[in-house]
Amino acid sequence: MSASDTKLPRVCLLAAAETSPSVLYGLFDVLSTVGAIYPEMTTGEPGEKLLDVKVVAASSEPFRCYGNVLVEPDFAVDELDEADVVIVCDLYQPIDRPPRGRYRREIDWIKRMHAKGAIVASVCTGSLILAEAGLLDGLEAAGHWAYREMFRDHYPKTKMRENAILCVAGEQDRIVTAGAVASWQELALYLITRLCDPEQALRTTKIFLLSDHACGQLPFAVMTPRVQQADAVIGDCQVWIAENYACSNPVARMAARAGLKPRTFARRFRSATEYQPMDYVHAIRVEEAKQLLETSDISVEEVSHAVGYEDPTSFRRLFKRKGGMTPAAYRRMFTGIVASGPR
Repeated sequence: MSASDTKLPRVCLLAAAETSPSVLYGLFDVLSTVGAIYPEMTTGEPGEKLLDVKVVAASSEPFRCYGNVLVEPDFAVDELDEADVVIVCDLYQPIDRPPRGRYRREIDWIKRMHAKGAIVASVCTGSLILAEAGLLDGLEAAGHWAYREMFRDHYPKTKMRENAILCVAGEQDRIVTAGAVASWQELALYLITRLCDPEQALRTTKIFLLSDHACGQLPFAVMTPRVQQADAVIGDCQVWIAENYACSNPVARMAARAGLKPRTFARRFRSATEYQPMDYVHAIRVEEAKQLLETSDISVEEVSHAVGYEDPTSFRRLFKRKGGMTPAAYRRMFTGIVASGPR
């Protein structure tokens, strides 16, 4: 029996005005051509599509998404009562404000589809919508690394894996979350494998030149500490260490600056920042090391000394733990990007 004689798996891409067109139309382009484009590109004869891909939104009326790009939904959420997969495309959200009270119609529909057995997936900040729906309670989830504090503060029942590119969880593996924006590619290949077969995923990879993010999100993540306003003493220490990260005995010097005993300072620092003081210093130093690796040609040993580590071997171990790869690998990765730019 051919694909045209059977009911194709329906994949619904949920979009809104805050959605990135690259995610929405990237997913649509790849998923809607599975089964058809590979034979066309290799033999000249198109094959049969294997997935039924639809764009869904709160309303079926056309709207403009991020970048003023036109979106013409196939269905409004109230018009569609059946889906095999629901993908919540990324929905831009400020990093300091959760989407409370927003997307109520979409969330109700997502929960209804999940209750009926659909796989529910998300890309990037789409995981915030799943968290709002309560679908991530007690589960591990991926999402953009910049929203780790939002998950910690507003969705403590979700175990955010900030280094994960793809996270599969829930009953019957029906919750699938993808990391930052470009990880829609891993999500697409995962779903093609699951809904069709591995061969179709491999063919799709070859046609679209898709590649994985095997190194995870850590090499791309940036530590962006917020200087505390509520605790002015700790906030002052944060400002000071940002300029003096390479000093010796940094925690003791911050405690002295704060006029606090070491244990009291450590407890207060953690309460204000969610970091142990030395972990905070390490994170600041690694970020500075990244910038040196990206923009200079000094040796790794010199970078180590410049950011406050006398032992380059210990620095390499720490950098790999915090950054997801060795300093040398990080330099190759990011200087290659800089070198490929205009001259």
